[in-house]
Amino acid sequence: MKKKQHTSRHKALSAGELDAMHDAGVDLSAHIALAEGVRPGRAVQRVNVDFPVDLLRDIDQEARRLGVTRQAFIKVRLADALVKSTTSRG
Repeated sequence: MKKKQHTSRHKALSAGELDAMHDAGVDLSAHIALAEGVRPGRAVQRVNVDFPVDLLRDIDQEARRLGVTRQAFIKVRLADALVKSTTSRG
């Protein structure tokens, strides 16, 4: 089995080198593979939820008012409700 060859146009940089470049205001986009990035502890699991039509209409109206997507609105409101619920218990 052949070894996969390094295909980057740039040499690998150390964290210190990247920090120094960032602090100097250098554009780091050529050194970062954004499509391969992950956020530790933020794994995503898709779920399906059924909403009553009237509730969905209200959600859509409020999402439009705030200028966000339906999904973003639902996620933020659920997260806010959970934070509020856990802080009120403590």
